[in-house]
Amino acid sequence: MGRIQSACLKQTIHFQLKGNISHALDVRMVKDEYESYKQLLNRNRTKYKIACEKTQEDGSIIIKVKKQVKGYDTGDYLD
Repeated sequence: MGRIQSACLKQTIHFQLKGNISHALDVRMVKDEYESYKQLLNRNRTKYKIACEKTQEDGSIIIKVKKQVKGYDTGDYLD
C-alpha cells in the first residue's frame, strides 16, 4: 500500500456579492470575508499560497489558492 508523502489542494474561490444591500456595503463585506478567510488559514496554521487574486468589476473577488491538506507535508508545491 502506498503512503502519501506530500499533498496540496488547489482551489478557486469566488467571494461573491450578496446583492440585497447597498453596493458599497456589499463590497466591504466581501473584502472582510476574504480577510477573515486568510486569518482562519493563519490561525489554523495551514500552509498556503495565493497564486492569483482578481477583483471583478462588480467588486467581488476571485482567488486561486494552493493550501496544505490535513497536516500532510506540502513538499515543493508551495515554492
